[in-house]
Amino acid sequence: MNLPYLTEQKLTGFIRAALEEDLGEGDHSSLSCIPREIQSKARLIIKDKGIIAGLSLAEMIFHQVDPDLRVEMIMEDGQSATVGDTGLLVNGRAQSILSAERLVLNCLQRMSGIATYTHYLTGLIKGTGAKLLDTRKTTPNFRMLEKWAVAIGGGMNHRFGLYDMIILKDNHIDFAGGIEKAMKRCRDYLAKNHLSLKIEVETRNIAEVKEVIKTGGVDRIMLDNMTPTVMKEAVAIINGQYETEASGGITEATIRGVAETGVDFISVGALTHSTKSLDISLKATD
Repeated sequence: MNLPYLTEQKLTGFIRAALEEDLGEGDHSSLSCIPREIQSKARLIIKDKGIIAGLSLAEMIFHQVDPDLRVEMIMEDGQSATVGDTGLLVNGRAQSILSAERLVLNCLQRMSGIATYTHYLTGLIKGTGAKLLDTRKTTPNFRMLEKWAVAIGGGMNHRFGLYDMIILKDNHIDFAGGIEKAMKRCRDYLAKNHLSLKIEVETRNIAEVKEVIKTGGVDRIMLDNMTPTVMKEAVAIINGQYETEASGGITEATIRGVAETGVDFISVGALTHSTKSLDISLKATD
C-alpha cells in the first residue's frame, strides 16, 4: 500500500505525542498495584463484525512503550472480523501492557470503524467504475490514521492537506470574483512559484461547469450538491476532457445513483467524520 504520508518517522512521532498525552509522569494506576516484575498476557478481542484496521500500528505502540513486549499477530489489517475473533496476543510486563492498552484500543476502534464503513460504501458502488474518496473532514492530529483506515477499507485518499493539491471551492471562487479570475490567478501563482500541483474546481450548476471547460487548464471538475440528473448532464458535457468528482450530501441511499451518472470519483466526508467505532477490547488471558 503506497501511502506517501505514512512514514515510520511520522507514526513514531504520533505515538510519542499520544503516549505523552495519556501517560504524563506515569501510569499511577498500574504502578501502584502491580509489581514491576509481573509478567502477563493479553488478548485483543473483536466484539463487532467489520474490517479490522490498525493492528500493525498497535504492534508499534506496544513496542514503543516497551521494546521487550512480544506481539503475536493473529489477524492482519484489512481482514474481515466477526464477534469473538482474536486480533493479536501480547506478552510481557503487565505494567507495560496496561500503559499501552488505551492508545491501542482508541486507534484500533476508530480505524476499524472507518475501514468497515469504507468497505461497505465501496460495495454499494461496485461495478460502476466510480472510486470512493475521503476528504479533509478528519479529526485534528489523527488524519494520517483516518486516511490510512480508508485505504485499508478499499477507498482512495483525496489530497492529504492544503499543500499537496489545489481545490478551488465556492468560497475561493466567490472571494476571487468568479471562476475565471480564480483559475487564472491560480495558474499564475503556480508558475511564479514553480509548483506542479493538480487543480480541481468546484462547480454548483451546469453554467459553472461550462465556464470551467471554457477557461480550461484544470485536472478535475467537482460536481457539488447536484442531483443525479444534473450530474449526468454535466458528465456528458465534460465528455472525458477532465476527471469528474461528485461531492456534497451523498448518502448510502443515493451513492449508487450518483455512481451510475458516470463520475470518476465520489467524495464522502462521512467516512471519517460520522463513522461508528468498532467495539474492541484487550483482556488478560492465560
